[in-house]
Amino acid sequence: MSGQILIISGPSGSGKSTLLSRLISEFDNIYFSISSTTREPRDGEQNGVNYHFINVDEFQKGIDEGKFLEWANVHKNYYGTSLEPVEKALKDGKIVIFDIDVQGYHLAMKKYSHIITSVFVTTKDRHELKKRLTKRGSDDAQTIENRLFNAATEIAYISEYDYLIINDDLDSSYERLKSIFISLSSKTQSFNLNDVIESWSEC
Repeated sequence: MSGQILIISGPSGSGKSTLLSRLISEFDNIYFSISSTTREPRDGEQNGVNYHFINVDEFQKGIDEGKFLEWANVHKNYYGTSLEPVEKALKDGKIVIFDIDVQGYHLAMKKYSHIITSVFVTTKDRHELKKRLTKRGSDDAQTIENRLFNAATEIAYISEYDYLIINDDLDSSYERLKSIFISLSSKTQSFNLNDVIESWSEC
């Protein structure tokens, strides 16, 4: 079977990371694409686990050499997805999961549209997102306002995604994401259809 790509987008604070952590802990055939970033690590984040933390010069070199599947400048920091491990995981038949923004989604679609399934995760409204970001306590007031502005901008693109999950209840939201994930193994793009057809013609 061929590999597939599952893209998860949505505002910071919508619960994407929590949902993905549950999915990754339950299923084995997953390669979670760890992004590279030029921002400073937050408390508890580890290099090579949460992100690959690199400097601006190193990131720019990767852009110039075409080593990123997608990259974006968000809140004055670069974020990007290294291409080489993604290609290997797809060749190995794994489901590659990206946690990327709308800009990154558009770039990924240019190369892999035929094997991408996309999900947008968000809160029910702006007020709920602001409450979650404030409770998280990792951003100052201006950063929170920037995140809310970007979230409102990205919401305008939800019609381009295959699925929408409004994460009001974590358990029910996870069950929806899990169902989407399981369905990927049954997509026709996952199979060598010529082999399937030939197996019938041999009868």
